[in-house]
Amino acid sequence: MCGIAGFITSGGAGDDGPEVLRRMTRALAHRGPDAEGYLDDGNVHLGHRRLSIVDLSGGAQPMSTADGCLTIVFNGEIYNHRELRDRLESLGHAFQTDHSDTEVLLNGYREWGEGLLERLNGMFAFAIHDRAAGTLFLARDRFGKKPLYWFRHGGTLAFASELKALLHHPSAPRNESTAALKKYFAYGFIPAPLSAIEGVFKLPGGWCGTLRVSDGQWSVRRWWEFRLEPSQEQVTPARISSWGEELLAILDRAVKRRLMADVPVGVFLSGGIDSSAIAALAARHLPGGRLRAFSVGFTDPTFDELPFAREAAALIGCSHDCEILDLSRARDLLPGLLARLDEPNGDASILPTWLLCGFTRRHVTVALGGDGGDELFAGYDPFKALGKAALYDSLVPKGLHPAIRLLASRLPVSHANISLDFKIKRTLRGLSHPPSRRLPVWMGPLEPREIDRCFGDRTPPEELYSEAIEAWDACGEGADPVDRTLQFFTRLYLQDQILAKVDRASMLHGLEARSPFLDLELVDFARKLPHEVKFRHGTTKWILKKALEPLLPATILHRRKKGFGTPVGSWLRDGAIAPAVPSGSAGPVVAEALAAHRSGKADERLFLWSQHVLEAWRGALFPI
Repeated sequence: MCGIAGFITSGGAGDDGPEVLRRMTRALAHRGPDAEGYLDDGNVHLGHRRLSIVDLSGGAQPMSTADGCLTIVFNGEIYNHRELRDRLESLGHAFQTDHSDTEVLLNGYREWGEGLLERLNGMFAFAIHDRAAGTLFLARDRFGKKPLYWFRHGGTLAFASELKALLHHPSAPRNESTAALKKYFAYGFIPAPLSAIEGVFKLPGGWCGTLRVSDGQWSVRRWWEFRLEPSQEQVTPARISSWGEELLAILDRAVKRRLMADVPVGVFLSGGIDSSAIAALAARHLPGGRLRAFSVGFTDPTFDELPFAREAAALIGCSHDCEILDLSRARDLLPGLLARLDEPNGDASILPTWLLCGFTRRHVTVALGGDGGDELFAGYDPFKALGKAALYDSLVPKGLHPAIRLLASRLPVSHANISLDFKIKRTLRGLSHPPSRRLPVWMGPLEPREIDRCFGDRTPPEELYSEAIEAWDACGEGADPVDRTLQFFTRLYLQDQILAKVDRASMLHGLEARSPFLDLELVDFARKLPHEVKFRHGTTKWILKKALEPLLPATILHRRKKGFGTPVGSWLRDGAIAPAVPSGSAGPVVAEALAAHRSGKADERLFLWSQHVLEAWRGALFPI
């Protein structure tokens, strides 16, 4: 796990190239605190910051083949690198390192070219310079777990793991992207390939790009796409039993792969289904109580999950380290955290996630988590609303929607974690829009008309939510709403919200976070399961719960989902967080929302929090 940066200037490089590279790379020091390395080869500049996880003595980067033809900078982990190494050695490739996964990428690219990507089971973002071919090849893993930003200016192509590193290049764009910020307020995050900076792009998960150094020709393309291909088999008790057994076996293998490391490994433990399953399976492979699980709790019981985590740890029999935090003290840490966010992200759980990662890093260098379980197996509340939404559509004329929303708006506001009034108001808000846009409207900070007010112009909703509409339509004509909803969460929300949040929170502490649910074998299995066994009779993650029955008790499998919450609603109401009111057309919108929220007339926590994050990001990023 590391940070990478670099640039190539076609037709020659300036004298300050090496110094620019070092500034870019050192901006990533938190991602790789153990070592740094550089390649300055004419117009090619590659930089690397290392967090040493595998082959501690032999994995230094940039790494080159023995003949010097290929050089790589790589961020991530390849969990099947030993199998790939064996295959490459059988094909005649010689290795200089003992067990570095980085060198597997080099020799694998030499043997298979871009076909290497399809063989990789892991998380990665890397750049390979091929001197003989005169190319630079960039690639990102299937779900975009590891970040990769790029921009072009004149004859220069620059890339880095973070926006902040790119801004140390003198040719980097510096203007905010209005299109991206509109989508930020539509979704609560900025979907790839856009970034918050106009002219800087994310390479989306499952995409790669090639630069021809001689003339600067640059092309990007998709090499993998998540697509549901549900089995048409009849859902019988015997088939359900076999699916459950297979799922548990695959998840067990995925966990075992992610215990591979030359440094201490632990697990995040909330006491929920996903993290408890990961911990229980990891304990199988680390016997004798060697597994360490980590949790953070809060003094406010509304947001505290620690009792569940303690129960799970006791049942699993693992060592359990926990830290209890006062929420007011946690709140005081917010300015420092928001100043270090690389890009605005409206998920307020970034705070407890960051605190958990910091606590965990004091003890281990790698932690396994449950990310991906909700997205692959239908674990979110909107799945429960799909049937009610269909009934609402059939019974309630569209002309009555505004009146019903007005009535619901008079419900007393509660700032408890996922309160009933919050869910009712959000659901009705989503139901006011076409099905393909309901999910982001239900979950996002603002509706289209409010975004138009903020930015002083009109953007068609089809443009605001183009990514969500594409995901909704990807299932094809006549697809079930459960599958369409799964597509949205897995292709969009997982990559640009959940994984981006966890990557930032963990890497700010130099902690590597691994996700067994995103194992290639498990993803291929999950996407072929029929939706009837994922969301069944009103139960979310039904087949996963069935699969885990031999492993976990009913008290864990069937407890109510709580989530990793933060009381930003109360903080905003009480003035503990005070979003700045910006100038321009957005000013009156923010001021009105703040007044309504503080008076208790409305719950504007998502918008006000997102605005607060945006202003903190602006203040921290642009002094560079």
